[in-house]
Amino acid sequence: MFPSMGGATGAAPAAEQAPAPNKDGDELIDLSAKLEKVTSYARNENKAYPWGNLFIGDSRLGMQSDADEQLIIHLSFQEFVKVKSIKFTEWNKGANPDMNPLTVHIHVNRVNLGFEDIEDVDPTQSITLTSSDLQEISDAIDVYYVKFQRVKSLTFFVEDNAGADVTAIGGLKIMGKTLASTNMNDFKSQG
Repeated sequence: MFPSMGGATGAAPAAEQAPAPNKDGDELIDLSAKLEKVTSYARNENKAYPWGNLFIGDSRLGMQSDADEQLIIHLSFQEFVKVKSIKFTEWNKGANPDMNPLTVHIHVNRVNLGFEDIEDVDPTQSITLTSSDLQEISDAIDVYYVKFQRVKSLTFFVEDNAGADVTAIGGLKIMGKTLASTNMNDFKSQG
């Protein structure tokens, strides 16, 4: 029964049965590759400029709000991650500075937040963006790393912008690390 005691188990060695957990990510990566697109969504988005455009890399295609300047972007990850920094870029390389987001509230691991309740929930962190923060050459904004250690989802609430009727964001980059985890797809079926 116990291989180390001379008994036979008839089963494969332990190394073949259960894969070892992944190690924590050693370097910062763009976490957009870890997004779970099916469970991510946006509220008040212009259908011609949806949230998925934020990760294309072309600020002319970015995302726009629809009815007013407020916007909710909910991003789910395939696995738990640690978020180090967030980088918003301006729409169309700064062609419409009044459309730039100004106040952004970030919520960690909160699902189903809508406009009717998001202002009643305390954000994990709030940031005020300047036009220089939004330039492609500027550095990303570091988040409170301690509060972003085990993130399964991020919800961004763009409360206001620089004065236009709608808000436009050229791109979004979320930098961080993956957490050590076991990928259940690595298990082989037995039998």
